[in-house]
Amino acid sequence: MHGAIHRFDSLPCVGSAPAPELGLAGVPLRKVPLIGLIRNPRSHRNGGRENAPVTNKFGPNVIAHAPARRSELAGILADFAREQVDYLAIDGGDGTVRDVLTCGAGIFGESWPALIVLPHGKTNALAHDLGIPENWTLEAAIEATRRDRVVFRRPVVVTQCENEQARVYGFVLGGGAFTTAIGLGQNAHELGAFNAAVVGVTAVWGLVQALFGSRGNPWRQGTPMRLSHPDGRELPHAGGGPEHERYLLLASTLEALPAGVRPFGDAQGRLRLAVLDNARRSLLLRMPLIVAGRAGAGTERLGFHSLGADALQLEIADRFILDGEAFPAGRYHLSAGPKLRFVVP
Repeated sequence: MHGAIHRFDSLPCVGSAPAPELGLAGVPLRKVPLIGLIRNPRSHRNGGRENAPVTNKFGPNVIAHAPARRSELAGILADFAREQVDYLAIDGGDGTVRDVLTCGAGIFGESWPALIVLPHGKTNALAHDLGIPENWTLEAAIEATRRDRVVFRRPVVVTQCENEQARVYGFVLGGGAFTTAIGLGQNAHELGAFNAAVVGVTAVWGLVQALFGSRGNPWRQGTPMRLSHPDGRELPHAGGGPEHERYLLLASTLEALPAGVRPFGDAQGRLRLAVLDNARRSLLLRMPLIVAGRAGAGTERLGFHSLGADALQLEIADRFILDGEAFPAGRYHLSAGPKLRFVVP
């Protein structure tokens, strides 16, 4: 539940899903639904105050908590499961959603209650994809539940190859130059840029640095990284740099990214990826086509890949970013998680 970029030393360990007798909520059956609310008081639009009290103005049918630490989430979510909440509301940004999904994976398994996202963080890519406005309130979400307005999304699941219980759930994963971009994005936050504005500022500045920077410029460096399918086939490399390095990796299960970015083009699959093999200027000059989803065969020959898959293996020698926070280098299995129901306007 941290407000700034945080570097995890390891992936959190997620235990087994609970026994069936717990009776987890499916489609809501109560006349007046029971809602479990997790509010991140440190989120940007919640005031960023770690010790801000949580007040429940919604009555007995909303169970509200404002945990100060990630370690508190598992106990709160277990209580929600025992109460068989009909809806789980998450008040915060993408990082808060990631923490809730990761901590709840061992509790809800494949049987999550419907989710409500209140987008009050610095970045809210999931809310953008769902079509949720920044000013959406819990009152408006409760009204939407009466109309049974839901859409389905699957999170990206990142699992450590050496330990299947070490895994994290999120929606936007990046490595290589993407990691450098997130650091710049944090600076943009400090200057008052958020959401789509961050994407624009980061993309423009990074492209300028990569095009005109010297060979030692961090924006021109590759990252040791291997991508392979479950059967062992490695993703081809177009050259322009060492074959064991890639310049940029982006993976997501979202259908629409902020600022109209469409790097996956028409790629199909539960998990979609965009990969740049190198920082050739001839390839970087085609970035407008890549972000618009209009990369052609010539761009692919220079070292751009867009693809869809159900699962992939990632071996990376530098940290990677998942929903705004850094996780350590290592060998990972990437897959799509359970189908989750999200309430939408």
